Amino acid sequence: MDQVVSPAPRRQPLISTDELAATLGEVTVLDVRYAMGGPPGREEHRAGHVPGAAYVDLDADLADLPGDGGRHPLPDEARFAEAMRRAGVRGDRPVVVYDDWQGRAAARAWWLLRFHGHDDVRVLDGGWTAWREDGHPVESGDVTPDPGDFTVSADKQMAVVGPDDVQDVEVLVDARAAERYAGETEPVDRVAGHIPGAVNVPTTENLDERGRFLPPERLREVYARVGAEVAGTVAAYCGSGVTAAHDLVAMEAAGIEAALYPGSWSGWVTDPDRPVATGR
Repeated sequence: MDQVVSPAPRRQPLISTDELAATLGEVTVLDVRYAMGGPPGREEHRAGHVPGAAYVDLDADLADLPGDGGRHPLPDEARFAEAMRRAGVRGDRPVVVYDDWQGRAAARAWWLLRFHGHDDVRVLDGGWTAWREDGHPVESGDVTPDPGDFTVSADKQMAVVGPDDVQDVEVLVDARAAERYAGETEPVDRVAGHIPGAVNVPTTENLDERGRFLPPERLREVYARVGAEVAGTVAAYCGSGVTAAHDLVAMEAAGIEAALYPGSWSGWVTDPDRPVATGR
């Protein structure tokens, strides 16, 4: 199976708003606000953001153009590294990423930075909404950070699986909403359904009523229900490889190592010979 497993120790992938507020001058903060099918979040960032946060565009900086690899293929490594340096990311400085989508876009940035070798990256739990709800300071205007020195490591620190091996994974988690997993509706991709053998853990199951991640022990219960806690190999996918990273953050918090299928459903269905399942 085509997996690349990190030799590095696992870190807690989440940070609270209070923890970030106490360490603002010591970390690089990235604003990854994104709306699927909508305009980039740059104007929202300009109107208000965590002090010092640089804006990162998911479509431009965290993905390549759509194709056989799906709607959001992994970005070219050199272009990704340049985007991170432009945002002020340094190899020796912790990074915190946030969005206003309950962590789904921020999780993509978290995964990419970890995959490419940065060993200290965390997602702001609750994102922009939580930051404001908890009464922390807000800054407006453009942010032009000092250039960073981030470079892509040859030793990948997260695991991936491709379309040829994804069905060999013991527990394959589909992070989409239940109705999309079941094939009852498909608002984005040309084929409805899921990869045969996959189990469904929608990203909403990772969150509490405030839109913040459940405690680790509750997350372990969520993923134990589909056997991920005891499986030898676990992977996650979604529509295009973005929101699956949310399930990966949740599993990381729960102490479960899992790979990403980057092409996800949109990449899977580019080949009409690949099997499709429906139903819950």
